[in-house]
Amino acid sequence: VQLVESGGGLVQAGGSLRLSCAASGSITRASTMGWYRQAPGKQRELVATIISGNAPNYAGSVKGRFTISRDNAKNTVYLQMNSLKPEDTAVYYCYVWALRDYWGQGTQVTVSS
Repeated sequence: VQLVESGGGLVQAGGSLRLSCAASGSITRASTMGWYRQAPGKQRELVATIISGNAPNYAGSVKGRFTISRDNAKNTVYLQMNSLKPEDTAVYYCYVWALRDYWGQGTQVTVSS
């Protein structure tokens, strides 16, 4: 499985960004797809995950601001990030579980105050 992320960048507080992650390989509807992030000096933390047919799972800090979705036909997971805050600044990593963990290369999201 290979993961290719896109969509990071620099945005002002209150702005929006949309991350995309296209997966190639043995991905099924039952595969967990999602996003984690890691800020400087902090541990990697869950942002959101989604399994087809189940309600998405969000970290409390992003609930109500971020929306995760997936397109199974394209094996792609998206993260719509609205009302961004400086504390959302981090490297965002795409994640897939398909019999084992797979990680993307990471995309930088920087939110300026």
